[in-house]
Amino acid sequence: MRLKDEQINRLGEKILNDLTVAGEVVFKGERGAALAAIKAAITADLLAEESLERDAERILNENLKGLGRAAVEIDRHRMLRMIKDKLAKERKIIL
Repeated sequence: MRLKDEQINRLGEKILNDLTVAGEVVFKGERGAALAAIKAAITADLLAEESLERDAERILNENLKGLGRAAVEIDRHRMLRMIKDKLAKERKIIL
């Protein structure tokens, strides 16, 4: 999933506000540092998910190429989902 910078900012603000209201976060320093860390974590997670998606597509295409004519009978969407699930488990990514 691709989010715009503004969406990431709003999501980061929402997470930080919810944690603050719940009493889960106590600031020792500036609030901006915590917000920047949250936004960096969100961005890193999105980049990992995009990398996983690209790798799954590449693996699927390689496998379909190797199957030749038999690839016509394969449900591409289901196969892609299975590859993504396997890669996510190996990389310890929660989808």
